[in-house]
Amino acid sequence: MSQSVDRALDVLDAVATSPGPVTAKALARNLHCGLSTVYEILGTLTARGHLVRTAGGYTLGYRVPVLHQAFQRQMQLDDAVHALLLTARREAGADTYFSTYRDGDIAVLAGNAADPSTGGFSVGRDLDGHATAHGKVLLSALPRAARMRYLTGTGMRAITPRTITSPDRLDAELRRVRREGVAVEVEECAPGVACVAVPVPALTGVQGAARAGTAAVSAAVPLDDFHRRRRQLTDTLRHVAAEAAKLAARQRGVAG
Repeated sequence: MSQSVDRALDVLDAVATSPGPVTAKALARNLHCGLSTVYEILGTLTARGHLVRTAGGYTLGYRVPVLHQAFQRQMQLDDAVHALLLTARREAGADTYFSTYRDGDIAVLAGNAADPSTGGFSVGRDLDGHATAHGKVLLSALPRAARMRYLTGTGMRAITPRTITSPDRLDAELRRVRREGVAVEVEECAPGVACVAVPVPALTGVQGAARAGTAAVSAAVPLDDFHRRRRQLTDTLRHVAAEAAKLAARQRGVAG
C-alpha cells in the first residue's frame, strides 16, 4: 500500500511540475514505472478530480485548488494577506512572499509574483532556508538546537558559488539578522537575483508562528534593482509585516 501511495504521489508531482499536459507514456518513462500501473493511478486520480485528461495528456484537476484553499484556511491566511502582498508588489516593484516556520519546516505560504518568478520561488516547503532571505529570518529566531535540526535534515547545499554552506558562517549571518531585523541574500539562491526579508512582529495568528520571527515577508528583485532600491524595499516590507501583525491581532480578537 505504501508503495502504491508513493507512486500515486510521484505521478501527481510529475504532472504538477510539467509545463503542459503530459501523456501516460511520458509519465511511465520518466518515473520508471510500468505503463499499466501508471494508467491505473491516472484513472484513480482523474476520478477523484486531482487530474484531468485532455487531448494532449493529463493536467492538474479542479480538486487541487480546493485543497490549496483548505490549506490556506487552516494556516489562517485570508484574502487580506494576499492583498498585502499585492500592495507590496505594486509599491516595491518586486515579487513578494509570506513565509513561516512550523513543526520543523520552513514554507512559503503565499506569494505575489510574476510568471516566471524573479527568484524562482514558489508556494511550498523550502529546503534551502540557509540560502534564502526569508529562511534566514526564520532560522535566526529559532533556538540553536532547533536550527541545527533543520539544517541537518535539509543540508546546506551550494546552490550558487555565493551560497553559505558553513554552519559557523551562517551563525554569524543570523546574529546580524537578529541585530538588524532584516535579512539579505545576494545571488545565494539564484544568479542575478537578490532578496530582502523582515520578520512579522509577534505574529501568533498563523498556526505554528508563536512568536516574532516565525513568520516573514520578503521580496525578490534583479540584482541591479536591489542595489538601487534596497532601502525602499526594506521599508515597504516592514510596513507590510506590521500590517500582517495587525491582521493577526484582529483575528485573535474575533476568535476570542
